[in-house]
Amino acid sequence: MITVDEARALLLDLVQTGDIEEVPLAQAATRVLASDVAATRDQPPFAASSMDGYAVKAAEVELHAMFKVIGEAAAGHGFDGTVGAGQAVRIFTGAPIPQGADFVVIQEDVDRKGDLITISDDPGHKDNIRPAGVDFRVDDTVTAPRRLRAEDVALMASMNIPRVPVRRKPVVALISTGDELVMPGEVPGPDQIIASNTFGLKALFERHGAHVRVLPIARDTVASLETTFGLAQGADLVVTIGGASVGDHDLVAQTTQQLGMERSFYKVRMRPGKPLMAGRLAGAAMVGLPGNPVSAMVCGYVFILPMLRKMLGLGEADEALMTATLGHDIAQNGPRQHYMRARVEGGQITVFDNQDSSLLSVLSRSNALAVRAPDDPARSSGETLHYLPL
Repeated sequence: MITVDEARALLLDLVQTGDIEEVPLAQAATRVLASDVAATRDQPPFAASSMDGYAVKAAEVELHAMFKVIGEAAAGHGFDGTVGAGQAVRIFTGAPIPQGADFVVIQEDVDRKGDLITISDDPGHKDNIRPAGVDFRVDDTVTAPRRLRAEDVALMASMNIPRVPVRRKPVVALISTGDELVMPGEVPGPDQIIASNTFGLKALFERHGAHVRVLPIARDTVASLETTFGLAQGADLVVTIGGASVGDHDLVAQTTQQLGMERSFYKVRMRPGKPLMAGRLAGAAMVGLPGNPVSAMVCGYVFILPMLRKMLGLGEADEALMTATLGHDIAQNGPRQHYMRARVEGGQITVFDNQDSSLLSVLSRSNALAVRAPDDPARSSGETLHYLPL
């Protein structure tokens, strides 16, 4: 058996960073920016009022000063003239500052009668003007790589960037295996269960930028597996769930070998998730996950997500582990690296008592995987423990 770090390195060798494609800005959210994009304009493109009020000359601003209102400026409708001595322009938020003015007295500090205004309250020293380019200038950039948030999309829209270069979404083909499985909504037989792993992994991989194709359940025959693998053509990564062990009904290894898979490794010194298999098959990376639901999901976090990050151009660095303070004592760890279901709240981590790899209810209540090194000694309440956020 190899270590988790060795397995992760071999898995990353199986995949490459994907191609770049352009998408409309409206479709760019959550995609990975592939190259820097630059602003095509200043924002704001002119000095603009940040308040509703009156644009005047700063040198004339003082309590009880009077001005004649000579016009109006609104967003999208600037004032064409010049503000002279003793003059003011009624101005609204976002409007261009008229020529000759360099101060906006807010409307709450002014009394107006007809075309005359008087500064009735202390106007203060803030000019209430947003300088041209205060947000960004032409050629300021949004740097890649990054997963684009709603805030990034808003910024690029303001920069007048209508199309965005992003990494192509990795295509992942998901294959659940086993005679015991039926799809959600179907009526299981007396010896059958619902295929849950497929849907948990699909949600996980799509949340991290993949396009997931769910293929039909492969039954426990070589013929069924061969047919389903044929449907995976065109995928960048084929992920099987179950059937990767060495039992009489575990046929994934045998079938993939017959189909010409170049095996990279089999079995990892970890818990849960030991019967993990990987290699290359028909030009695609192939990973065989264990069939226990929690094992499959944990392996998805620990191994598949780093592969997706590399394919999306986000680098090969491991996701940084976080630390929290143990809220209770835990026993010594065994000989395998253990990813224990846990919950972190207020900087304190609680490890669940029952770590059976079939218990999705425990995983659902977890927001962390406590990471224990092989043979990690017993830990006491108050000690620091590393964890992987879920």
